Amino acid sequence: MNYRYKIAVSGAAQVSHCAKNIEELAKEVGKEIARQKCILITGATTGAPYFAALGCKEKGGFSVGFSPASSEAAHVKTYRLPVDAFDIIIYTGFDYSGRNLLMTNAADGVILICGRMGTLNEFTTAFEDQKPIGVLEGSGGIADKIRMIATGPHRGVKKIVYDKDPKRLVKKLIELIKKEKRKNLKGRSRKK
Repeated sequence: MNYRYKIAVSGAAQVSHCAKNIEELAKEVGKEIARQKCILITGATTGAPYFAALGCKEKGGFSVGFSPASSEAAHVKTYRLPVDAFDIIIYTGFDYSGRNLLMTNAADGVILICGRMGTLNEFTTAFEDQKPIGVLEGSGGIADKIRMIATGPHRGVKKIVYDKDPKRLVKKLIELIKKEKRKNLKGRSRKK
């Protein structure tokens, strides 16, 4: 299969502070990523990213997990993370902050669903790298604070789309990624 883009889903591993329907919201994001023939990337963790991976798998999509662990044994026993929803798991051995950086850099765009400090870390990495970002508003946590955080003094151009509907959000992000890819290709052809 020819996949279009790699979309990372960043979100809360513990979901008690998230919207009551967080599982359905995250699964719908994963399903739409699969429907749009994109690859789902997550931190191979529990909670919202895991639900997105389950949704992706349900629709026959392809998902890659970036683990903080250095091996499958450490992933399961030390970090207590799942393996069942991923087609491939990359064992980074870089703990959470290193995993976050690798996962975010591997993606063409990032979607935030709920979240806590790790999600904020992934957001700032994507923001600083000028990656297209989609924010699922109404999902709770950090995702519902991004509009405020991203307003005001900042470096670079904001490439952020917001929506409360998972399907629309994925489609908006894909349009932003396409625009970015076209811009990148134009810049490359000028250098020749």
